[in-house]
Amino acid sequence: MSTIRILWADDEIDLLKPHIIYLEGKGYSVDAVNSGDDALDLIKENHYDIVFLDEQMPGLSGIETLERMKNDFPNMPIVMITKSEEESIMEDAIGSNIADYLIKPVKPSQILLSLKRNLENRKLAGEKATMTYQQQFRELSMRMNDRLDYKDWADIYRQLIRYELDLEKSDDEGIIEVLKMQKSEANNSFSKFYEDNYLDWLYGDTGSKPTQSHTMFRDKVFPSIEKQGKVFFLLIDNLRYDQWKAIQPMIEQYFRVESDEMIYSILPTTTQYSRNAIFSGMMPNEIRKRFPHYWTDEHEEGTKNQFEDKLFAEQMKRFGKNLRFSYNKVLNLNAGKKLYENISNLMDNDLNLIIYNFVDMLSHARTEMEIIRELADDEPAYRSLMMSWFEHSSLFDIIKYLSDKNVKLIITTDHGSIRVTDPVKVVGDRNVNSNLRYKFGKSLGYDSRDVFEVRDPEKYLLPKLNVSTSWVFASSNDYFAYPNNYNYYVKYYRNTFQHGGISMEEVLIPFITLTSK
Repeated sequence: MSTIRILWADDEIDLLKPHIIYLEGKGYSVDAVNSGDDALDLIKENHYDIVFLDEQMPGLSGIETLERMKNDFPNMPIVMITKSEEESIMEDAIGSNIADYLIKPVKPSQILLSLKRNLENRKLAGEKATMTYQQQFRELSMRMNDRLDYKDWADIYRQLIRYELDLEKSDDEGIIEVLKMQKSEANNSFSKFYEDNYLDWLYGDTGSKPTQSHTMFRDKVFPSIEKQGKVFFLLIDNLRYDQWKAIQPMIEQYFRVESDEMIYSILPTTTQYSRNAIFSGMMPNEIRKRFPHYWTDEHEEGTKNQFEDKLFAEQMKRFGKNLRFSYNKVLNLNAGKKLYENISNLMDNDLNLIIYNFVDMLSHARTEMEIIRELADDEPAYRSLMMSWFEHSSLFDIIKYLSDKNVKLIITTDHGSIRVTDPVKVVGDRNVNSNLRYKFGKSLGYDSRDVFEVRDPEKYLLPKLNVSTSWVFASSNDYFAYPNNYNYYVKYYRNTFQHGGISMEEVLIPFITLTSK
């Protein structure tokens, strides 16, 4: 590792000689000057990793020097050192995007701490994350072999996501690979758990099963309205739990997280099924039979989620809820801007339903567009792309607007997605649906060991289009591929983000309740 170079400007630099000797003894290289002008000359001639700047220098002041340095080197970490504790000086320095602020007299240990905080923070955080995960790895593996319930699996997924996000700061490729393997092992076990319990959840009593898509409003949302009053319900299509954790710090500037829960998506984990179930409070085949005019089968032309507001009105009627509500679906930039401009008009409603489709579009674009694949090459890059969108989105503008209003905010989704890696062969006729994580048809060919098969769809409250229709679902990181042109499609779809099947990423969806600070 190359030596870290420090530029230190202070009109009393001779008095700081012991500090400089201390830092050089720790392996740092220090260039010391006694004026802002000299500091500006040196920073143009040499590369420095960090600058220490006295605020009260004669001639060019520290604030003026700081501003000129930031013009030429906007990303340079600069630490302001001052004798003054005046609030206005602190505000000027902080407003100029300093890295740190120290009050004289400073001790060598304070300087060292500032260096580590600003230059070695990522390295130290990575080392700490690696050590923590190494300590927890065995305990997590043993726990995954216990007899777990739906709450336990949600907790394990939370832990895995926490380690995944923490290890982004680590350069230890070995430990990152270990986590990937453990997460894959967890997904295999979780998929088996989900398959074994899914029917019981559909028909069992409420005390022994998780909240699922079709019971989300009954179990979670309606009680919130009764308790709080006005609720804004934000559904971000295809939002995974790790993506929620990535944007959480931005939202926490304005809202306090009251509860961080997980809901289990129904099958298939796609918008047509899970989101219609959310707004109707019913399973897919129940919607199809009871409200055929609000349901469109997959093979039929037309939008599959165009009657969510109508289905929600029916759900309210069924539960005896007389709520004033609005339904708002954002499919593009202009729709988002228009909603933000009109958000004040929604404040008198008991409930405002807002659906944002961006993340789902991003996952599809990543499959179809080479440039998006390159921008979101792996999980951290995919999260980063989503974070960048959110930070500059009308959705974030809406959240900021709501932060000083007396409302409760719910953020959730209909399903997640998983990065697929392992192809599974399936054979079907031309009428078989195109989704890579589930298939249904009347003459499917597959190895039953590779799939979760549903031979009686109506038992699972899924549509049965003809007498011999069966369904199969991929689990963990699998995806379906046809034998025809097999190698081409395997290569094309490997490492894309897909949904519809069974995995922690698709099934365990965030349900976040927030209150304004």
